[in-house]
Amino acid sequence: MSPMTADEIENLNRARASLARQRSALARRIGASDVAAPSAAEDLTRILLAIEAVDRTLADEGRPHMPPES
Repeated sequence: MSPMTADEIENLNRARASLARQRSALARRIGASDVAAPSAAEDLTRILLAIEAVDRTLADEGRPHMPPES
């Protein structure tokens, strides 16, 4: 398998950022609910698995995700 291009790496980083925003939004909704629907937990699990997959791909390419410095 050939190395990914800089554009492909950037696309993965954008996808990861989007997934992270979805994770945060869903976590806020779950936290604000007295009784969260089981489907919300399933959605959160799917998002977390997707983030892990993107992180593995970036790491395999030698470009691990680095959170921005605060």
